[in-house]
Amino acid sequence: MTKTIENSASPRTLLVFGHHGQVATALREAVPPAGWSIRTIGRDGVDIVDRAGVERAVRESGAALVINAAAYTAVDRAESEPDQAFAVNRDGAAHVALACARAGLPLIHLSTDYVFDGKAAGHAYRETDPINPLSAYGVSKAAGEQAVRAVGARHAIVRTSWVYGPHGHNFVRTMLRMGDERPELGIVDDQVGCPTAAADIAAALIAMAARILSEPAPAEAGLFGTFHFAGAARMSWYRFAREVFSLAARHGRGTPGLRPIASQDYPTPAVRPVNSVLDCSRLSAVYGISSPPLRSSLETCVARLCEARMEVAA
Repeated sequence: MTKTIENSASPRTLLVFGHHGQVATALREAVPPAGWSIRTIGRDGVDIVDRAGVERAVRESGAALVINAAAYTAVDRAESEPDQAFAVNRDGAAHVALACARAGLPLIHLSTDYVFDGKAAGHAYRETDPINPLSAYGVSKAAGEQAVRAVGARHAIVRTSWVYGPHGHNFVRTMLRMGDERPELGIVDDQVGCPTAAADIAAALIAMAARILSEPAPAEAGLFGTFHFAGAARMSWYRFAREVFSLAARHGRGTPGLRPIASQDYPTPAVRPVNSVLDCSRLSAVYGISSPPLRSSLETCVARLCEARMEVAA
């Protein structure tokens, strides 16, 4: 499936691999700069595991820049499906990077905080910190990063964390659903990260693309390499849940009892980093991009979800 959003009769095109994912959906919903269009392409259009299909799509797109937002993101399922995770997150990433290199196009590739082990207590991870993923998903994303770097220098890898939005599978939607179903919820309180709105990621990627395409020599300006972009507030899942239900209460949603628990009390197939906090100062210094306050982004997301629920109920 493909969809193009235009803001001009003769647009400068951003080609986005990914269509139904949270960030790809946010990119579809974003208003591009004047003279630009954003085209998303999903698996039913081109599956990134298909090297020839990816190369053809890039070659025929007329794009000025490519964003790879396609990924295998089922973190727990990846433990039993590592081959599928690596096919998309490593091999697919390599296919997109190679196609971009052959077409002479810059690439922005999305990655994750799960490339770190989270064992550095109280430390916000920098781009230069050593990676040590704990899960099959994290290992596959780390391999994807390396595959992109191996192809060439005209790329920006953007790691992000704890992505949420009104679409797809994410913590905010899960909390609101479970809050309707149960009187009390036990929420992990010993994992810390930075919740990041998909819409904010989309805005950051568009801003990065605009700068890369306007810079005469992006490599010399330091616009390529690895960057971090995450929400401005660091918190545990438990505190995040409290923020979600506090905002949902403004829309008449009930609040279940919330009980902090330890990770060991909520075992999952994949091990999560205890500390997923990312240092985003490099992106701010190079691109002038920073995250808005948590409440402003989260309030927009919760409001949309609550309004959609009321429309369904009506």
